[in-house]
Amino acid sequence: MPRKTQRSRRAADAVPVHGGPFGREQAERLLWRAGFGPRPGQAEAFAAKGLTGAVRALTRPGSQALVGPAPTDAEGRPIAPRDAWGHDQLWWLDRMVRSEAPLVERMTLVWHDWFATSLDGVGQQRLMLEQNATLRTHALGSFRALARAVTRDPAMLLWLSGSSNSRWAPNENYARELMELFTLGAHAGYTERDVREQARALTGFRNDWSAGRGPHRFRYDPKFHDRTEKRVFGRRGRYGWKDAVDLSVHHRAHPRFFVRKLWSAFVPTPIPPRTERALAARYVAGGHEIRPVLEAILLHPALYAGPRMVKPPVVHTVGMLRALGRGIDTDAWAWLSGLGGQTLFRPPNVAGWDETRWLDTATYRGRWLAAGYASERTRVADPKAYLPSVGGSETPDEAVDRALAFWAAPTISAATRQRLVAFAVACETVADEKWKRQEYPGLRQNALRMLIATSPDLQTS
Repeated sequence: MPRKTQRSRRAADAVPVHGGPFGREQAERLLWRAGFGPRPGQAEAFAAKGLTGAVRALTRPGSQALVGPAPTDAEGRPIAPRDAWGHDQLWWLDRMVRSEAPLVERMTLVWHDWFATSLDGVGQQRLMLEQNATLRTHALGSFRALARAVTRDPAMLLWLSGSSNSRWAPNENYARELMELFTLGAHAGYTERDVREQARALTGFRNDWSAGRGPHRFRYDPKFHDRTEKRVFGRRGRYGWKDAVDLSVHHRAHPRFFVRKLWSAFVPTPIPPRTERALAARYVAGGHEIRPVLEAILLHPALYAGPRMVKPPVVHTVGMLRALGRGIDTDAWAWLSGLGGQTLFRPPNVAGWDETRWLDTATYRGRWLAAGYASERTRVADPKAYLPSVGGSETPDEAVDRALAFWAAPTISAATRQRLVAFAVACETVADEKWKRQEYPGLRQNALRMLIATSPDLQTS
């Protein structure tokens, strides 16, 4: 074996692995970070698999089937994701809720943010759904194949002017973002000349347009491609669009850029330099495959011992529905997502969402409303009937336990539990009349459920 390959293999094997406990709490965090939270009983089942078994159950799913009833709008009608406003979002939310392969859907969401494309610029829900399918197909496979597929994807061709890029009028939009945002980073040492030359290499895509159909018939047309020699990253050749992708993926700056960006999707702290080098070596040695790097991140001690991470709004919403066993049965989720700060298929710009703004005074209101909508159909509707249904009496601790059980018993901190119990006690203190003592326990239960769903513990994982 060549000495250089041996060194790469040794570096790839040097990634630390979590050696601490892997119980229900750790499995719960894994299912939130690498999916959309556990269904009832799922955290315990994953804990029983052990760390490696749990990670591989996510990274190597046996099935991508959807389990449960098909999505509907508020009137019980089937959704129309290619046509009706917001139904594209409902379609994807449904996949997140019902999927037996949550990591595949979570990685599809990661790539949607990585290669951020917006319906606002594309104009056709059909094309956005087709791009979504492309991201899912390559979710855990080869990054090189994914980058090539995205480069020729019709939605991306419209979004970043790829089908307006011809040998007569080169357009630099996609060439610049391919390097700056998708493969290398803003400070990777490439030049403005590299951007211009990459734009020439990417020429050749085009599409037709008609008043009735809008943009359609996307294709690569060699007559529109600049066949002359280009100089990219100091190398010369008659490069085409595939070469443009490969030159970026094989650039010396790409492996560490890839590792840092993927790490940040799952761990909120900076990647340790040694881990970055080891993961980059593993990525190169593995032929730019995504799964080996992702598995190493999900096994890393920083994921389990590090600080909590704010859940993206969509992940928080989907997790509540999974915990309740409720599917997509109202189109309200389309506008609720916007209030929470994350509208699927509409990232704010080509750089994707700004994770530092997931929780603020504006978006928190969206999360509160989402929790109300998620739990409304199973709330305590008749407060007078609540106490008889739980045995005639309920202590503050029992009230908190029942509210936690409503959300599939998520792990909460001792401080949060203390505050919830204090609230439950306060509700009893003000129940100074018979009718209050009859009705307040049921009203308290509804309030506790909302407080849990919107607590710091359930906004983070």
